[in-house]
Amino acid sequence: MATLDPVIHAPNRLQICALLATSAELDFKLIKERLEVSDSVLSKHLKALESAGYISLKKRTHNGRPKTWVAITSNGLVSFNAHVSALKAIIDVV
Repeated sequence: MATLDPVIHAPNRLQICALLATSAELDFKLIKERLEVSDSVLSKHLKALESAGYISLKKRTHNGRPKTWVAITSNGLVSFNAHVSALKAIIDVV
């Protein structure tokens, strides 16, 4: 049986990966609003995903203001898809 990825398994990190899996990149503020979390909570989860090599963070200026953009890496996408498959396998057993 496939195993769950402990880095992705936390609910907020799972949601972050799900959002990023369908987008080239997303703005920090958009992710924060979708998850309804504070800056510090989102930053903590992004750091965990970045440390695992699952996402990349880029700071760019947009309309004269710095913005952080988040993208899932190819390794992150593979790990996310494997985690989803493991969840489906658990559901299918029930």
